Amino acid sequence: MRLAGRTAIVTGGGSGIGRASAVLFAKEGAFVALVDRDGAGLQETLAAIDGVKGEASLHVGDVGEADFANDTVGDVMARRGQLDVLMAAAGFSCGGTVLTTDPADWDAVFRTNVGGTWLWSRAAVPEMQRRGGGSIITLASQLAVAGGKGNSAYIAAKGAIISLTRTMALDFATDGIRVNAIAPGAIDTPMLRRSFARHADPEPVREASRNRHAMKRFGKPEEVAEAALHLASDASSFTTGTVMVVDGGWLAA
Repeated sequence: MRLAGRTAIVTGGGSGIGRASAVLFAKEGAFVALVDRDGAGLQETLAAIDGVKGEASLHVGDVGEADFANDTVGDVMARRGQLDVLMAAAGFSCGGTVLTTDPADWDAVFRTNVGGTWLWSRAAVPEMQRRGGGSIITLASQLAVAGGKGNSAYIAAKGAIISLTRTMALDFATDGIRVNAIAPGAIDTPMLRRSFARHADPEPVREASRNRHAMKRFGKPEEVAEAALHLASDASSFTTGTVMVVDGGWLAA
């Protein structure tokens, strides 16, 4: 097993990419601390981890709260004595251009996506330094590279995550801490379905998005989870500061 004996924290573990990654990490031997504001979703993820005979703990709260991040990392250290992997997968999208996005929604997007990456990295890095290394995996988006319409806050936040990932990789490389981003394409998750539902006629938008991928389909959360496992494991021991694109050929098309 590729993560045997390791301890991981996965934010956004209640659904989508976070859930798929947490289940795969557990299947590969890691103890996984599941973080999300959706307690019911976390219970479903825990059931899936139980199904692969894995181990996990549940932590319900807002990833944009500094105290929640610090307390959860403290709890994990008290329980496990080590932290090897942080996957900051919690995300939020509201849609809208810079003219139509409400300032409160803009702040909420940055609080969850960028703040939720920064605060959890800030809490995790000292423990990884004491351990002599670790892996931090952030969630960007192919849209942060390609651009896109009608989702200005989300795309700006994902661009900020790429920049934050690269600077953290440089800041902590000599501590043995690897920091990498995954840039998924459109992945069949509850967030993607909600984004289509914001349109008056969702189906044409959905089909246009699907066909924008060279592979002419949406990705599966499990396909992104496999990329996360690579970055979490020793297989990526010489990889840091990179953006791993898992987009079905979106950027190549």
